[in-house]
Amino acid sequence: MSKTKASGMTHYEILFIIPNKFTDDEAKSVAAKVEKVIADNGGAVTLREYWGKKKLAYPIKHNAYGYYSLCEFDLEGENLAKIDQALRLSTEVLRHQIVSKKAKTAEEIAKEAKIRAKIDSKKAAEEKPAIKAKNSSAPSSAAKPAEKKSDSRAGLKDLDEKLEGILNAKDLI
Repeated sequence: MSKTKASGMTHYEILFIIPNKFTDDEAKSVAAKVEKVIADNGGAVTLREYWGKKKLAYPIKHNAYGYYSLCEFDLEGENLAKIDQALRLSTEVLRHQIVSKKAKTAEEIAKEAKIRAKIDSKKAAEEKPAIKAKNSSAPSSAAKPAEKKSDSRAGLKDLDEKLEGILNAKDLI
């Protein structure tokens, strides 16, 4: 039995960072070039996501910001090294990472959409009462700080008197 992987189409995901020296439109054209490299090597792009400009966790080649792009594609395993090499040699891509990914079925995508919709509706339901509570408590909360200030001043006077008494005491030690 062979330990090598059987040839055939495998689903991959690539995340790459384009340097900040490019404009947003130029970064999108660089992302299109990366997709063209994938297509030229026999790959079929199934998903494109352009995340835009984000701050990097640490500077890479004197760049503090970069344009992130995610792409999923199907490709035969033997051509993956060619894509990796092309991106390593490219000056238009700061960093890239290619990972093998399980392809989602239509059922899984529909299930995730349902879950996402539930989460969004719960968030919206939680935000509405919070907004109403903020609006209704705003007049009463404005009056409370004024009362607290007068209480804290009286407390400070008492503390000052006690401190003076302690400092004026003859037997401190």
